[in-house]
Amino acid sequence: MLLKDKTAIVYGGSGAVGGAVARAYAREGAHVVLAARQRQPLERVADAIRELGGSAEVTVVDARDPDSIRQHLAEVSGRVGPVKIMFNGIFWGDVQGSHMVAMGYDSVMTPILGGMTTWFHTGTILARHMADNGGGVIVGITANVGRMTSANVGGFGIACAAVENFLRQLGQETGQQGVRVCWVRSPGSPDAPGVRDVWMQHAEAVGKSFEQLAQEWGSGVPLGRVTALAQVADAVTLLSSDLAAGMTATFANATGGALID
Repeated sequence: MLLKDKTAIVYGGSGAVGGAVARAYAREGAHVVLAARQRQPLERVADAIRELGGSAEVTVVDARDPDSIRQHLAEVSGRVGPVKIMFNGIFWGDVQGSHMVAMGYDSVMTPILGGMTTWFHTGTILARHMADNGGGVIVGITANVGRMTSANVGGFGIACAAVENFLRQLGQETGQQGVRVCWVRSPGSPDAPGVRDVWMQHAEAVGKSFEQLAQEWGSGVPLGRVTALAQVADAVTLLSSDLAAGMTATFANATGGALID
């Protein structure tokens, strides 16, 4: 098991991406601490993990509030030991489906402010904790629009670019304290409910069905398909493990070749 006996906090653990990562972490032996603002969706993810023999617990945490993060971290680490892995899969509140000029300031800025606020607090607080406790790994997720532009994504691509640069700098500054910082760049998996909704918005904007858009986007990449959510979670798990011990301030490209590096 890649993560045996390690404690991992998954912020946004009730979401499609956070839940998939939590299940992958548990499968690889981690004790998973699921954190978000609503308990009931977290409990559903935790129950699914436990049914498969994994270890999971649930705590309500507001990742926009540094005091909430610190209090939760102190409680968890005081009870089960230092947190060695953190994944942030919090939804940024992005609105997509039309051009920025038609959206207005608030809609464009919401994911930028949301992404950077939650990442600054979780990233810096967990990095300090890990540095004081023998190191650890911080992992995030962005999308290919963080590097390549695409119409109708509003502020989401800008938010991805900002978060990626934040993670690069955090990794550079904390590496010598034993803290690695990485992220997975995803194409947006259509089997994730939230992503599917966004794809539906794009399909409507260009006058195509969801199936037509999925086939078109899949056929245009080297692997001939859009990466499934479980495969994105596997890439996150790899980065979170000692197999990626030589990686920091960088990312794993899980776009199926949609973005060639």
